[in-house]
Amino acid sequence: MDDSSGVGVLDKAASVLSALEAGPLTLASLVQTTGLARPTAHRLAVALEHHRFVGRDLQGRFVLGPRLQELAASAGEDRLLATAGPILARLRDITGESAQLFRRQGDVRVCVAAAERPSGLRDTVPVGTQLTMSAGSAAQVLLAWDEPERIQSGLVGASFTALTLASVRRQGWAQSVGERETGVASVSAPVRTPNNKVIAAVSVSGPIDRLGRQPGRMHAAAVTAAAERLSDVLRRQSADQ
Repeated sequence: MDDSSGVGVLDKAASVLSALEAGPLTLASLVQTTGLARPTAHRLAVALEHHRFVGRDLQGRFVLGPRLQELAASAGEDRLLATAGPILARLRDITGESAQLFRRQGDVRVCVAAAERPSGLRDTVPVGTQLTMSAGSAAQVLLAWDEPERIQSGLVGASFTALTLASVRRQGWAQSVGERETGVASVSAPVRTPNNKVIAAVSVSGPIDRLGRQPGRMHAAAVTAAAERLSDVLRRQSADQ
């Protein structure tokens, strides 16, 4: 059977990705595995690296990049969002605060699901709202477990520090007080794929008057439990496939 699609450059790029599926490869090994000319293999690998389909390990070998994981995670988004509604509603009822689910899209985070309080419009985050990745507890969560170079670039101009993100990784959740918006506090926790990649953040937010200066003490357990329930959805989906 002919595996050619008729688009030569796409077929060659696919052969590079297929070769890397078995594990890290040096350029010489990539050439040997794919049968591509050395300049062609190098050009394609570097181009795929630019788009994050390919990465490098500590030895400089080519490996599959994070963009592939992100696309795979997005394939399960419909089920995640369908399940998010009742879980966020329960979180809202438990905490008495607005609950949201955020996903990162480039340099912003987007609210993809929400359960709002019947009153208190000042802290409402409508679905589809784009917020900064440089402030807020959800931004901290979405950045804390990212690749080191992306963490470093994400910290430029951010309201939080590397020490803040280290604390987030250690405790498994984040909090912010007046970081993104004056008078508003929030608590967030990560939603993970079966391979432990963070693809979303569950949050509750509300006025500092209600949540206090240490909102995590009040709501971290409930937020973390909700995020874990959503992570379970992805684990079950992976097991069913």
